[in-house]
Amino acid sequence: MIQVGKKAPDFTAPAYLDGEFVSVQLSEYLGKWVVLCFYPGDFTFV
Repeated sequence: MIQVGKKAPDFTAPAYLDGEFVSVQLSEYLGKWVVLCFYPGDFTFV
């Protein structure tokens, strides 16, 4: 279970970076500030 103040579990997710779609992994950013933004309806025909 994810909890406030606890370490986030590692995961891989698709991302749009520098004009192309890539796969990023949370552990690649260990020790850095990370802001996750998502829109469930983006890139869909909903």
